[in-house]
Amino acid sequence: IKKLRLQVPFVLIDKSVYGREIRYVADFVYVENDVEIVEDVKGVKTPIYKLKKRLMAERYGIKIKET
Repeated sequence: IKKLRLQVPFVLIDKSVYGREIRYVADFVYVENDVEIVEDVKGVKTPIYKLKKRLMAERYGIKIKET
């Protein structure tokens, strides 16, 4: 792997009159075989995590790799 980064934030919903911005913080982001991978280590998939996972796919087209 190349270009390993830890605790990388992604803005899911921008700050607005309704509240502060909502972020997802990936455990790891790296490049493997010329493809950027966003990876998260999960023990329990909480409802909040499931929502943020969906928002990552909707906003950025990123499917989170779970380990």
